[in-house]
Amino acid sequence: MSTKSRFPVDRGLTARMLTTVFLLGLFYAILVAALAIFVKSLSIIIIIPLALLIIQYYSSDKIALFAMHGKVVTEQQQPELHAVVDRLCAMANMPKPRVAIADTDMPNAFATGRNQNHAVVCVTTGILRRLSKPELEAVLAHELSHVAHRDVAVMTVASFLGIVAGFMTRMLLWSDLLGGMGGRGGRGRNQGAGQIVLFEMAALLVSAIFYAISFMLIRALSRYRELAADRSGAILIGQPRLLANALVKVSGEMSRVPTRDLRSAEHFNAFFFAPAFAKGASLSTLFATHPPLQVRLDQLAKLEAQMSKSA
Repeated sequence: MSTKSRFPVDRGLTARMLTTVFLLGLFYAILVAALAIFVKSLSIIIIIPLALLIIQYYSSDKIALFAMHGKVVTEQQQPELHAVVDRLCAMANMPKPRVAIADTDMPNAFATGRNQNHAVVCVTTGILRRLSKPELEAVLAHELSHVAHRDVAVMTVASFLGIVAGFMTRMLLWSDLLGGMGGRGGRGRNQGAGQIVLFEMAALLVSAIFYAISFMLIRALSRYRELAADRSGAILIGQPRLLANALVKVSGEMSRVPTRDLRSAEHFNAFFFAPAFAKGASLSTLFATHPPLQVRLDQLAKLEAQMSKSA
């Protein structure tokens, strides 16, 4: 059973998570029903995506670490890092997650896992070199907030549903391709072909629309959850300016990271403390997973002023 942490409850985040999961579930239930009309094997439509989703949900931490080349470290290997996580978990009254390090110069951090008892927080060697201990503590407070609020698990599910839409579309195309190789006669093949093409085009259009809607919902949740984690992490440590300093440092140093490293990490942006944007235009810059840096800094500055007045 998950422990109730001392991170402040964010009802706005909870409402967005519930809405996102409900709408995405509804969209893809309709999509499955629509594609079932055209694809003969309903079991393939349902079982394969469901199996992949279950695997991802229960192995999200392992998948994330593998993708980022992260390795779990013990207290003996990284005593200072573990000491910071221990202190924050005691302050937040939450179970301690596993601690990992990714050997990359890109300064960043992320958290993943299906709940507080099955989570991992990972920092890169790049962020360890660039941040002071108090700044690192602020970043880890931000990441632990994601675990405590359970938005990491929702993002894991929500991000996977976009893959399902693509899978459904490919199944439809494969079905049509195999049907065309069935050796049927020309007249039999052409009979009603126009109507079938219209149905298939409609199904593809519906799939594209649902994917676009799910994509935007995920981005909306992702941006809000970063602001929520900034607030909660800053309140936990009581010093919003430390998190603001860390944000400025990490964002500034990102431009010095080789482009190839940034591009290889862009697919994981939704889970990072700060987005990894390769130089030049990309889908990541067009559909940002994080709010603008200035928006995050303004929120932290406002929070710093409020806490100073109440002190």
